[in-house]
Amino acid sequence: MRAVIQRVSEASVKIDGIIKGEINQGFMVLLGIEDADTQEDIDWLSQKIANMRVFGDENGLMNKALADIDGNILLISQFTLFASTKKGNRPGFTRSAKPEKAIPLYELFIKSLENLTGKKIVTGEFGADMKVSLINDGPVTITIDSKDKQ
Repeated sequence: MRAVIQRVSEASVKIDGIIKGEINQGFMVLLGIEDADTQEDIDWLSQKIANMRVFGDENGLMNKALADIDGNILLISQFTLFASTKKGNRPGFTRSAKPEKAIPLYELFIKSLENLTGKKIVTGEFGADMKVSLINDGPVTITIDSKDKQ
């Protein structure tokens, strides 16, 4: 699994011109799922996201986690995070999991984050054409790959 985590002051997702979900302060997370992903990837990555300390403390240092600021998560599925750009100019997506594998893992990931944060995770819609808007706070943007733990 691969995630792009952006610290935001606000974020939203629209589908067909209608707001599907929106949050104020927290994380906007783009999540890519590949065929090799398992429950172990879900557990490791959701723990990392839920406990990541990138919010400012009273001294202006990035030392607070999502729970410390009562933040929320907007989670968006994004198969293009596993794009291969080695050949030609048209990216290939063969590493990205097909929907029949990716959707159940995506749903388990949502449940894992909800259990860890104690909050409802705001989402887009898997496979939909989504318009994502955000105000990146900082900017702070972090990428994490569950296959790159060491």
